[in-house]
Amino acid sequence: MSIFGNILGKIFHPNAAKAAPASPAPSAAPAAPSPAPAPTTPAPAPAAAAPAQTSVDVGPVLEAMAAMKDDHGGNYKTSIVDLLKLLDLDSSLTARKELAEELGVNAGEPGSAEQNIALHRAVMDKLAENGGIVPDDMRN
Repeated sequence: MSIFGNILGKIFHPNAAKAAPASPAPSAAPAAPSPAPAPTTPAPAPAAAAPAQTSVDVGPVLEAMAAMKDDHGGNYKTSIVDLLKLLDLDSSLTARKELAEELGVNAGEPGSAEQNIALHRAVMDKLAENGGIVPDDMRN
């Protein structure tokens, strides 16, 4: 998965890792009733759930994650390094170079303050494009 895909997943689906182990068991149980009309009933339910999940208020999600960290997320509102650390993702220069390439960010030298600021802005813009409600104080 792409680095931005990981960011998106952590913010839009923060409990996905916890839900993953529970998913196989329910999937196995409904497998028997699959020939019955039961699958048609779950199909509309995910469709109805999908629109509700398309818009995520990014600020409160990140604030909740920051509250669980000893450093309260550092300066995640403006720092790409702190944002990646908050999300438990690789914040190394190599990872940031890859993210910059993925998002088409070409500001400054890799690892420079200029590029890191542009990269944070690009991540916030991309979150907004994907249905995230991004607070103004996180848009630099």
